[in-house]
Amino acid sequence: MRVKNVKVLNVRTSQRDEFVDITSMVQRIVDESGVKSGICVVFVPHTTAGVTINEGYDQSVKFDILKKLSQLVPLNDNYRHSEGNSDSHIKASLIGSSVCVPIFDGKLTLGTWQRIFLCEFDGPRSRTVYVQIVQA
Repeated sequence: MRVKNVKVLNVRTSQRDEFVDITSMVQRIVDESGVKSGICVVFVPHTTAGVTINEGYDQSVKFDILKKLSQLVPLNDNYRHSEGNSDSHIKASLIGSSVCVPIFDGKLTLGTWQRIFLCEFDGPRSRTVYVQIVQA
């Protein structure tokens, strides 16, 4: 097993809650690594943002997920956290902070409709995404 250096993506979000498709940026890092077989780890080091894999073809899927998260975790619900973004922390915990994607023949092995999304829950902000390639 050989680990390639961590690459950093800087992603600017434009809304309080949104999904930003970062798949092409991550694939570019895989391309530059030269790795043909391995694993790509995508990690977001923020407590109010996450990363997930889901459908990227039909834009209404992102809308539906964000709508349901807002119903499950409303903006104001008498939270104790005083910064006014408790819902953002909870949503980020539900989504998670990392994903692992297999690499086969130098390509991210995603399903036909799958894309990698940075999930913003406290924007707009500048977010950091770490991408690390582990060669098999």
